[in-house]
Amino acid sequence: MLAAAESIFLVSVTAYLFYADLWAAVLLAPLGIYYYRRKKRESIRKKQREFRGQFRDALETLASALNVGYSMENAVKEVGREMQVMYPAKALIVREFIYMSRQLNINMTAEQVWKELARRTQLEEVQSFVTVFTLAKRNGGDSIAIIRSAMRQIGDKMDVEREINTILSAKKLEFKVMCVIPLGIVAYMRVSFPEFMGVLYGNAAGIFFMSLCLLVYLTAIRLGQKIITIEV
Repeated sequence: MLAAAESIFLVSVTAYLFYADLWAAVLLAPLGIYYYRRKKRESIRKKQREFRGQFRDALETLASALNVGYSMENAVKEVGREMQVMYPAKALIVREFIYMSRQLNINMTAEQVWKELARRTQLEEVQSFVTVFTLAKRNGGDSIAIIRSAMRQIGDKMDVEREINTILSAKKLEFKVMCVIPLGIVAYMRVSFPEFMGVLYGNAAGIFFMSLCLLVYLTAIRLGQKIITIEV
């Protein structure tokens, strides 16, 4: 809902500043749809980063439980209890392990439960762990060693991602400011010099010129997004 509200506001402001007509927002609707979808992708990536951190803690607890002699089934239940202490009840990791515990209570195997988790989350780290654990279980491998190996790999990837985000955080803030400045300049010109800006509205030449400016502005934003976006 917040992303939808931001999209409507963005399109309305753009239509007013560049065309002095809110009806132009109808033609700029694709811009709002693009912004909404991007905000949705950003929200998903943020939740995935949070879940990876939570999953790392869950694997540490799982390894400890297996190390003291718990079976995989009982270890999963123990992790669920520990996650409820470490995280709020609404946290995704808490809900997932509670659901996994319920699946185990209806006689699903640990292998099936882990595969279901991988299918729901669609995260590479979870899928890799489940694949390796499944193969080790069938071939009689050391589950504790596998869990610690998976935990180390996830931790290393998260550390790299954290370092990259730290380095880019200042640049991302600068980029956001630079995206707002052109709109602020146009708004200032409209308020301070209405006669000067008036020739750009209500005629074909003005509409063409402002459309060209808007296209250059959106292209610059897109290029900036590509520069500051690094997938780990």
